Formats: sequence, C-alpha cells, structure tokens
Amino acid sequence: MNYFVTGATGFIGRNLVQRLLQREGTIYALVRAGSRGRLEELRTAWGPNGARVVPIAGDLAQPGLGVSEEDLVTLRGDVDHFFHLAAIYDLAAGAEAQEIANVEGTRHAVELAGAIEAGCFHQVSSIAAAGLYRGEWREDMFEEAEHLDTHPYFRTKHESERVVREECHRPWRVYRPGVVVGDSRTGEIDKIDGPYYAFKLLQRARRVLPAWLPAVGVEGGEINIVPVDYVADAIDHIAHQPGLDGQAFHLTDPAPKSAGEMINLFARAADAPQAALRLDSGVTDPATSLVRTSLRFFPPAKRMMKAGLGELGIPAGVLNYFSYPTHFDSTNAQAALEGTGIEVPPLDTYADRIWDYWERNLDPDLFKDRSLSAAVRGKVVLITGASSGIGKAAAVKVADAGATVLLVARSIEKLEETKQEIEQAGGVAHIHRCDMSDVEDVERMAEEVLAYHGQVDVLVNNAGRSIRRSVGLSYDRFHDYERTIQLNYLGAVRLILALLPSMRARKSGHIINVSSIGTQTNPPRFSAYVASKAALDAFSRVIASEVIDDGVHLTTIHMPLVRTPMIAPTRMYDMFPAASPEEAAEMIAGAMVHQPKKVATRLGTFGELLYAVAPTVSDRILNQAYRLFPESQAAKGKTEEAPDRAPSTEAVAFAHLMKGVHW
Repeated sequence: MNYFVTGATGFIGRNLVQRLLQREGTIYALVRAGSRGRLEELRTAWGPNGARVVPIAGDLAQPGLGVSEEDLVTLRGDVDHFFHLAAIYDLAAGAEAQEIANVEGTRHAVELAGAIEAGCFHQVSSIAAAGLYRGEWREDMFEEAEHLDTHPYFRTKHESERVVREECHRPWRVYRPGVVVGDSRTGEIDKIDGPYYAFKLLQRARRVLPAWLPAVGVEGGEINIVPVDYVADAIDHIAHQPGLDGQAFHLTDPAPKSAGEMINLFARAADAPQAALRLDSGVTDPATSLVRTSLRFFPPAKRMMKAGLGELGIPAGVLNYFSYPTHFDSTNAQAALEGTGIEVPPLDTYADRIWDYWERNLDPDLFKDRSLSAAVRGKVVLITGASSGIGKAAAVKVADAGATVLLVARSIEKLEETKQEIEQAGGVAHIHRCDMSDVEDVERMAEEVLAYHGQVDVLVNNAGRSIRRSVGLSYDRFHDYERTIQLNYLGAVRLILALLPSMRARKSGHIINVSSIGTQTNPPRFSAYVASKAALDAFSRVIASEVIDDGVHLTTIHMPLVRTPMIAPTRMYDMFPAASPEEAAEMIAGAMVHQPKKVATRLGTFGELLYAVAPTVSDRILNQAYRLFPESQAAKGKTEEAPDRAPSTEAVAFAHLMKGVHW
C-alpha cells in the first residue's frame, strides 16, 4: 500500500508516519518549502526506511494543495490511503489563520484526493468539532454541535469535518482525538498546548508553597487527555480495517479525569501543592457565569482577565476546557481496537513523564537569558546601605555582572572600601554619601544622582535599622519607633518619590525593597522594626498598581535572618542559623533577574498563611517563642558590658526549627 500524508512533520503526523513505515509501501509527504529541512531531519532519524518517505511540494492554502502537474501524474491511482493531518492545533492562533489552514486546507486536500483517485480519505479532526455540547457526544453525531462560536478552533474543526462529509467523493473516515499530550513512555512532545498551559502556574506554586500544604481547587468538567502514541497506534490500526468507511472514531479516554483530578496528578508530578478540597460545578458555575457576564459587558474586566492570563502565558480559550460540559462516547473506536492491546493508559501512570519532559525541554524559561548579566549589564543600580553586609555583597555581585553601581551610605570610609573592591575586579562604582534617616539629605542625594548619572534603572532600598525590644520595655521609648520609621520607611519612601518620576517617564524601572521575614511571621520583640518594614511593604503594594503600565516594577524581599553587623549586638544570634550576606545578595540578584512581586522563604510564606487562617494559633506559637528567648542587656537599657543570658537548649532547637526568623 502507498500513502499520502499532510502534516507529516507535525507532532501526530510524524508519529503516524513511524507506524506506517512498519508497513510496506511508499509514503508521499506534503511539504512546504520552509519545512523541507525538517522532513529531511526526520527521514534521517527514521533510518533506512526513511528513504521510503517521498517529499511532495505543496501548500495548504493553494487549490489542490498546490501540487504540481508532474507530481499529480505520479500520484494518480497510486495512493491507497490519504491521511490529512495538517491543521492548526493551537488555541492561541488567530481566527483567520485557523480558517485558512483548517477549513480551506481540508477543502484543498479533498480536491487533491479526488484528483489522484485516492483509495480512502482519512481526516484527523478533534473533539473540538462538538463545540461545547452539553451531555454525551456519540461518534455518529455531528450537526448537534453547540456553541461553536465560543472559539475559532471549535468552529473551524467542525467546518473542516463538514467539508469531508459533504464534499469528499472518496471513501472517508474521521478521527477525533481528545486533548493530545506527549508520549506516555517518554513524555516527548514538541509544543505547549492544552493542560501544559497550567504547568507554569504549578511550577510557581511549588516555588512558594510546600508540597504537603493542602490547597483548594475546582473539580471542573471532564478533560479527555490521550497520549500521542495511543492516537498514532489507533489511527494506524483503524485505517487498515475493512468496512469502516463513513464513520467517525473518538480517540478518547473512556474514563477521563476531571479538571481537578488532572491538575492534582500533574501537581503531584511537579511536587507542588495539591487541592485537598475541590469545589464542584454547583459552587463554581454561578461564579463562572458572573465572570462571563462581566467579560461581555464590562471591558475593563476583559482587559484585566487578558493581562492576568498573559502573565501566566495562558490563552483565554484554555479556560473552556476547565468547565468542559461534554462526555465523549468511543464505542466505534473501542470496537475497532478490540483485541489489539491498543488502549488509553491511565493518566496517573505517565503524568510524571509528561511533566518531566516539559520541565526539561519546553519550559519557556529555559529559552530566556536569566543571567544577572543580561538583567543589569549597562544599567545604573543604586544600592543603599552599601557600606557593609547585604548592601556591600549585593553591590559587588551586581558590579561584577556589568552594572554601574551607585553606593549609598553614611560612612565614606567604608564606601571607599567597597568601591575599591569593585574597581579592582574591573567593575564601575560611584559613591554618594547620604544619611538615609534624614529626608532632606535623601532629597539632596537623589538630585545629585540624577544630575551626574541621568537616571537610575534599579533602586535597591537596603539600608535599615533593627531594634529588638519587647513592648513591655518600650513604654517610655517612643523614639525607638520614630528612629525605625524614619530610616526604614520615610527615608526609603523619600528616595522612591525622588527617582520614580524619571522611571515612569522612561517607561522603565525596578524598585527592590529589602523587607523582613518578620512582616510575614510577626515575631515578638520587633514591633518597631517590623512595623516600619510593613509600612514600606504596604506603600509598595499600593503604588504598584499605579505604575505597572508605566513599565515600573516593585519587588519586596522578605529577607530572613542574615549575619550582618546589624544583628551583631544581639549575642545570642551567634548560636542561631543565619544566612550569609552573599546568600542574601543572591536573593537580590534573583529579584533583578525575574522581577517578581515578592521574594520569600517557604517558612515566611507559611507564617503568613497561618496568620491568615488561624491568627490565634499563630499568636500562641509566637508566645512560646517570646517566653523561650530572653531580653538582651541592650534592650533592658544597660550600658555596661554585662553578657546576655545564654538561650536555653529548647530555644536553640526552636531557632533551628524556625530557621531564618528573628527571635
């Protein structure tokens, strides 16, 4: 037997050709000029049998697929099976492109099949041809499709089937695969579609939440997922069985998972949190209806939805699959495959391979330059508190990556040391002395910076003051709160207000505020420090929505305990685990690269969540810490060199368990 295949270089197409090569005969493959190289690569990969794949130049958009007269003579009467797979299988594609490829392309394929007197025309369609039909969709159903205008993909796949049914004068068969994912044995796939659009969200969840943390999700409708190896095996077998012309075959899973079950399976594979509670349609349908109404009659809602999905790389059309109303009967296909061993493997047996292949080969972040050098080279980066600790380590790291670093602090001598270290390594640094607790001095420094350098691309508000003292010892120390708010909040805000106008005017800028894990965990004895940091956090959250469309991004880093001169007076911290300034600088560098809304440890995020859902429990736990850890001599106002009372064994153990929190 001889074959003609369109879409032979596509995902399903090349898998089908591999099966056809196990049979005898020539395989003619339609190929555009731009895809000839890809076909040659595949012919080589197929080994000696690849020589039986003969390229035929053509184009879906041309009548008769644009096949030449010479090739028509060769093909006429010599093709037993004509497989039409070429189409756009992409929910993100435009309506016009889908119309040309899916509908007109099928019409032109039908024309060619007639012209060469092909034996049987095999149309690879999709379950999308049913639209959003509510209920069970049988293989003999076609006209009953509903809501085809919901998305161009639904409509064009339906209309392409109509072309075959009404215009094809050769024997025909139609195959409707479910949502096709990678090979169940290897996970291999060459594009992101369907459930893959949820993977980036799962990956982000894994980065901020522990896998054991139960989540709340939605049950959703059935998502009929099938691996490509099943689809190719089924088409190959059914196409060669006699007596099946004029039928459609659902290449679907007879026992599909719900959207919630599917997400949980991939979450488990990703080591991300799973939804322990999933809301069924009785709860979610009214909300979904409200959202759809808002999108239709309230344009800002539509823009917000588009922006939110765009941030995650998810086409809006994907949402239809999470409330899919259709169950697909596959009686014809199951009967045709009976006794062959060709069946859909359960998703839970290969979900880990699907995830692993995506993360290793298709994760969009793999193709981005995520180096610090790419993020800051040639940019002006201003870092406050750059004379020591975190600020100094960050300045050295950023300068090494190619940035021009502006070093800001009170101590000229220490800034000179930082500058010298940077310049000896080949970097560029400039000193701008400033007392960040003096708002007038901050204003002067900002004007000086803009006059000398023209702009600041990245601002790192790192300078800070910490005071560890319980409220019981603070009744007559109101100045503690004034001092922390003056430096940690007002100084930082004054600098932001001075530099923000030029960032907005340039439509570019990044502000990084080094906050504290304390704003998430509320540790005792830090009411002055945490309140001042929380004020800056709130200020940043509020203005972020005002400047985001000006290309200015704000990042808050909830920094864990770091071993710096700032914590040196509290001697018991010598016994506690703490990050190094270099590790803290790495967090700042990561923020420059990825520009996230916030950077936090898992413990900090858990503390924030615990306080949101069980604040009294959080208070009880923190009260135990308050009782465990003693007051320092400095907190008691003692100026003599009296040693601090050593923490108990239980306190040290608690500090190690809650690594990174200030106690």
